[in-house]
Amino acid sequence: RYPGPESVPEEGVLYVIVRESGVCVTTGDRPQIFLDRNPKSDGCTVERIQYLGHRGAAPCYAAEIAADTPVPEGMEHSAVRALYGRIPEDELAIAALAVQIVDFDRTTQFCGRCGAKTSQSRTERAKICPACNRIAYPRLSPAIIVLVKDGEKILLARSPRFSPGMYSIVAGFVEPGESLEHAARREVREETGVSVRNIRYFGSEPWPFPDSLMIGFVAEYAGGEVIADNNEIEAAGWFDRDHLPLLPSTMSISRALIEWWRGGR
Repeated sequence: RYPGPESVPEEGVLYVIVRESGVCVTTGDRPQIFLDRNPKSDGCTVERIQYLGHRGAAPCYAAEIAADTPVPEGMEHSAVRALYGRIPEDELAIAALAVQIVDFDRTTQFCGRCGAKTSQSRTERAKICPACNRIAYPRLSPAIIVLVKDGEKILLARSPRFSPGMYSIVAGFVEPGESLEHAARREVREETGVSVRNIRYFGSEPWPFPDSLMIGFVAEYAGGEVIADNNEIEAAGWFDRDHLPLLPSTMSISRALIEWWRGGR
């Protein structure tokens, strides 16, 4: 919530420690993302501190430590996605937010219009240029992801970036001037050669790697032969419930869409 404290309080503060694109968590069977002391007290080189909000009565901050500094005592470094299933979902969301806000601070130190040094807004999550009054907000890159159905089969595609044998549903970024529905039609057609109809909203998922918002849709096959574009997609085809390939992690909206379909809904 805003406004945050005018300065970082000396006591009663929770820190999420960010290093590069990951966070630090306590060691042991039940890792925690919060540190109840300033990481400087552990000898860490703190690059920046960004207010995240309050957790109960405690103000919560993301503290970025230098890549070559040791992590605080009793903690270890982890990628955010690797924490799925190891920590509660609300803490996973806070860890992802911390990484995203630290990256926002890193990349907005200077105004993109005039080059002047920016300052932190006190009333909202934004950077203000004192020279030209430009306001910069955290970047959010919308992307669509589409489950295409044809009778009892769905269209799955394989990116060359995937793990061996893994397939997923079609996804891609929204381009300037597009509606979400237009982006869904375009991505499916460009990557697989297939046309779709009856596009319906399914749900959304923040995907801060580093700054995407995934918007999920269900669509029906309208025509066309499946032909992989051999750029974004190296293989694509129709799969029924009894012959599914290796699928994405259960933490992803792509898997949620597939499981929704697999359940006959």
